Amino acid sequence: MKTFNKISLALLAIFLIVSCQDMEDLNKNPNQPDKVSTSTLLTGAQKKMMDYIYDTWFSGRQALPYAQYWSQRNYTEEDRYQIRESVNNSYFNHLYVTAGNYALIEKMNTDEATKSEVATYGNNNNQIAVAKILKIWLMQVVADTWGSVPYSEAFKLNDGITYPKYDELNVLYPEFIKELDNAIALINEDEAAFTSGDRIYDGDATKWKQFANSLKCRFAIRLSKVDPNWRTYIDQAVASGVFTSNDDEAMFEYSNEAPNECYFYRGYFVDGRNDFSITKPFTDLLKGQADTLNNKQHPWEGVIDPRLSIYTTPRGGKYLGLPYGLPSNNMTSAIRNAAPTWYTASPPIILNKDFSVPLMTYAELCFILSERYNWDQEWYEEGVRSSVEHWYALAGNAVDQTTLDSYVESVSETVNAETVATQKYIHLYMQGTEAWSEYRRTGYPLTMLKPGEFTYVVGGEKVAFTPLSDTKGDLPARVKYPTNESTLNPDGFNGAIAKLQDGTNNYYSKMYWDVRSEQNPHPANK
Repeated sequence: MKTFNKISLALLAIFLIVSCQDMEDLNKNPNQPDKVSTSTLLTGAQKKMMDYIYDTWFSGRQALPYAQYWSQRNYTEEDRYQIRESVNNSYFNHLYVTAGNYALIEKMNTDEATKSEVATYGNNNNQIAVAKILKIWLMQVVADTWGSVPYSEAFKLNDGITYPKYDELNVLYPEFIKELDNAIALINEDEAAFTSGDRIYDGDATKWKQFANSLKCRFAIRLSKVDPNWRTYIDQAVASGVFTSNDDEAMFEYSNEAPNECYFYRGYFVDGRNDFSITKPFTDLLKGQADTLNNKQHPWEGVIDPRLSIYTTPRGGKYLGLPYGLPSNNMTSAIRNAAPTWYTASPPIILNKDFSVPLMTYAELCFILSERYNWDQEWYEEGVRSSVEHWYALAGNAVDQTTLDSYVESVSETVNAETVATQKYIHLYMQGTEAWSEYRRTGYPLTMLKPGEFTYVVGGEKVAFTPLSDTKGDLPARVKYPTNESTLNPDGFNGAIAKLQDGTNNYYSKMYWDVRSEQNPHPANK
């Protein structure tokens, strides 16, 4: 921790100058990092954040398999919860360095020595607000991945804090909401948030305010099983102004020009790796096909989801998925060859060079509001409709309205906790951490394959999904803390582990907001 604190504060600007050269030639002297602009810092931080979260490592080999959207075609160990410790260490550090860049933007806009100069790049308070919103968005991903993590004392090397404490989630989440409220209060909608450098909203302060309020709703729903004030948080956000359509979504659009393509594309076509396919459980959900191997019911059996052709591609005229969590020695060429291969000239849109990755969408907000208003049907249907339109727009197509109307009607006969959560899960495709978190909160969808259940039939024998790490019969509840922390921040690391179940650094200690149990797999909201 001491090491990456030094990186995030002492070498922060140099890091971003290097990062931002991916976006444009900044013509900055790396020996004068004190002169870097906040707009440059913002551009680099936004891009690196998206690069790290939406890539074929953090997402491809962790979050997307945990959410059972993707399976690996060759080496399935990570699908079975055996992480690469070097990768775990790297991403923990990368994400903190990036969060530290947002903290630096806040500092430069509050410090009397710099705030007048950086006001050239936008209203000081607006810049602070945007940096806070992005820092909190990123830190939620960190917290939802590892659990209790440093926050209140992070990024404070100049204050003499070299070993920041780990904050527990029951402290972190209220702090996130408090900081979002502070950010919202700071925003002046009559002035630009940033005059340049903002790759998400191009400096539109009103859009940033809508995103902050919508993000507050995401935090609130995460607390719905443990905090009786969750509805109040949502009501406050709605009154202040949330997304009102797909046009308001927080999206980061990549470029068609090298080296600034989406990292999903780069993982396939620059790195030359055909490592992933959509899973069989998820494909079957989209096809309206029940899991007869495990005697599972489908909420809309026989109904084909219009997003199926957007999410994946057919092979031999059929939409098939790769078995999830199949041992590597069982992943034969015949099985791989039956599943779609995206290493072609016509992959699905998720592998487009300029694929837009989301921070949050309008459809997600709609599903949150449906849940807030006791599984409201109108908000649910709006969520389904806007999700399909969102994905077709990303593909550059307009969905046939008759097809969309028929689909919405077919999946709206029953609106309850399961159907709202399942449609939300379908919509969140490619947002692995958020989908995995929602499963941990709700226990839905029921189509998810659990350890011990059957994943495929090989040679006439059913093959069970067998994790390589103990998860107590469920999907992972968290990712283990990286081992580097044991030497970089030993007191914080050991203190955090002591509070986990069994006092060990494991995959099964539940998050504060995850109160599911074997007796109550789908707990009600408070």
